[in-house]
Amino acid sequence: MSQVNSARRVAIVGPGRVGRAFAASLRQAGYALAGPLPRDYAADDLLDAQVVLLCVPDREIQIAARALFKRLELSGRCPLVGHCSGASTLEALFPIPPGERFSLHPLMSVTDEQPHVLDGCAAAVAAGSDTGLSVARQLAESLGMHALEIDDADRAAYHAAASIASNFLVTLESAAERIALSAGCDRQALVPLIAQTVSNWAAGGQRALTGPIARGDEATVERQRRAVAERAPELLELFDSLARATRALATEAVAA
Repeated sequence: MSQVNSARRVAIVGPGRVGRAFAASLRQAGYALAGPLPRDYAADDLLDAQVVLLCVPDREIQIAARALFKRLELSGRCPLVGHCSGASTLEALFPIPPGERFSLHPLMSVTDEQPHVLDGCAAAVAAGSDTGLSVARQLAESLGMHALEIDDADRAAYHAAASIASNFLVTLESAAERIALSAGCDRQALVPLIAQTVSNWAAGGQRALTGPIARGDEATVERQRRAVAERAPELLELFDSLARATRALATEAVAA
């Protein structure tokens, strides 16, 4: 069974943002690394890697796994092979043998501007064997990540939560920016408010809720709604949906 030994040889396939982030972090942690390799890498590029991490888009994981399997068949060996998708299950790695599959998904938004952001974040891990799980945990923890074991049956829910927390937040703040600009207020003026709100939520969950809905000030909410309808009518449906959800959350907070 494959495992990471003292040499800790790892190959990364996929030169995108996540591949580059893993490569930078692994090198800093002292791993012997091949990559990030382009999609048309040669078998010799793997450098006898004991672990191969496929950092490719979800729709390309099985394509990359099949290509890797064909290359490895010629060498007669099979390292542990993982993907870094949050939503995909281990089945995406077919035809890699089940016992040699693992996944390692950093619960973090990775951008070109901030590639070194893995330290301190959570990482969802799963594997088809005890050895695979041990290696996935070792990789996560050696890069400063906190490993969370997420079963295949829970992957979609886990990734939905991640998308709401990160992607939808950007959509929401972009809506706030659009309305703020109509009042002569730029994005940077909103940043301290956003940062403090996130900090308050991290400390107290739904108790962080403030504002007119939390106070029951529906007259102010109605004035806000009219302003949105006038300045950014395309955002009115979003405003109404969020107002309903916030009223429900405020009710829960009072009951708690």
